[in-house]
Amino acid sequence: MRLIKVEEALSTNSLAVRLLPDHEAPFGVMAVRQTAGRGQRGNSWESEPGANVTMSVVICPDGVKAAEQFIISQAVSVSIVEILRHYLPDLRPEIAIKWPNDIYVGDRKICGILIENALNGDSIVRSVVGIGLNVNQTEFVSDAPNPVSMKQLSGRDFDVEEVARMIGETFLRFCGALCLSDRVEKLRGRYFSMLWRSLGYYPYVDAATGERFEARISNIAQSGLITLTERTGTKRTYAFKEVQACI
Repeated sequence: MRLIKVEEALSTNSLAVRLLPDHEAPFGVMAVRQTAGRGQRGNSWESEPGANVTMSVVICPDGVKAAEQFIISQAVSVSIVEILRHYLPDLRPEIAIKWPNDIYVGDRKICGILIENALNGDSIVRSVVGIGLNVNQTEFVSDAPNPVSMKQLSGRDFDVEEVARMIGETFLRFCGALCLSDRVEKLRGRYFSMLWRSLGYYPYVDAATGERFEARISNIAQSGLITLTERTGTKRTYAFKEVQACI
């Protein structure tokens, strides 16, 4: 994968879009220092300069409909889990995807993903996939409740650019399967098998009502909707931001 490395960017997602006229997708943009990185729910993303992966990958997914855009989120999430399991083999069972696309090790967040899609009619013509992965940072000063890095978990330093390239290349390999129905189903199955707290009942909060309840993950739809099943058998289906897992 072509990876454009810059010393500083407000946001690699925004920079990637500005570079589009001069670069044919797929390509990646990586910043040593990101000064206004964005996360989900409008949050900022804390990253020590030079210590972490702050990158965006631009793809033009062939044949992916807007209603099926969650498959891109699944592809990048699975890619990052695969790479982290490669670098942190002793922690392999603990590395998981917290729905919809945060990456956790145990109960601590190591990676965030922000995907911005451009549509033409009912099809996706471009996706900008922003990835913030904590690699060598050891102190976090923001109010993020549970960050962790690869170095904190392993006690050693990693080559940040090497990690970024491996993530990008793995993601592009998965993207090559997005127009093949049988391989898409395998990808969906792999995503489900990697889910954080995929077994057993755990506490959740309904964002609209504030109600707390215990449930297990019983399904992730192609649209990305999650279905949680309570001990009584009652099923609840939510979109992103409508329910929160209690940590």
